[in-house]
Amino acid sequence: MKTTIKIGPLVLFMFLILGCSSDPTYEKTYGFSNGQWAQNVKPSFTVEIQNTTKEYDFTLTLRTTTEYKYSNLWIYMSTTTPDGQKAREPFEIKITNPDGTWAGKKTGTVVENSIYFRKRKLPQTGKYIFQIEQGITNSIVDEVLDIGLLIEVVVAP
Repeated sequence: MKTTIKIGPLVLFMFLILGCSSDPTYEKTYGFSNGQWAQNVKPSFTVEIQNTTKEYDFTLTLRTTTEYKYSNLWIYMSTTTPDGQKAREPFEIKITNPDGTWAGKKTGTVVENSIYFRKRKLPQTGKYIFQIEQGITNSIVDEVLDIGLLIEVVVAP
């Protein structure tokens, strides 16, 4: 007995699934040398925004090692708009929960923590600059691997 497998519907389904996903508008990671984030190191991300009618999801991701000795990390994010306006905001990134367990996703000796900014509209087209600085009293924070920014267009359901 001969069996035939119809792959047409499967190929169409895969095409639709892959066609619905969109590439990020922006994705970049800044790696810290020797796992140390010095106060004078301020990673900067320059993003070109072409459409002010769309909403964007922003994800800021920090990766540390399991040897990181604090329960959190305060950062400042400075934003410069295309017309030169500036704003600076503090954010706390929780590294551990109150009971000492990892707040983020742990893989081996790496812990990944993210801050999400959902459905944000940007008022102007052009280049936005997002600069991140560590905000603790130590001049160097050890066991910090990298920090990344991901910006994606919100896709309507």
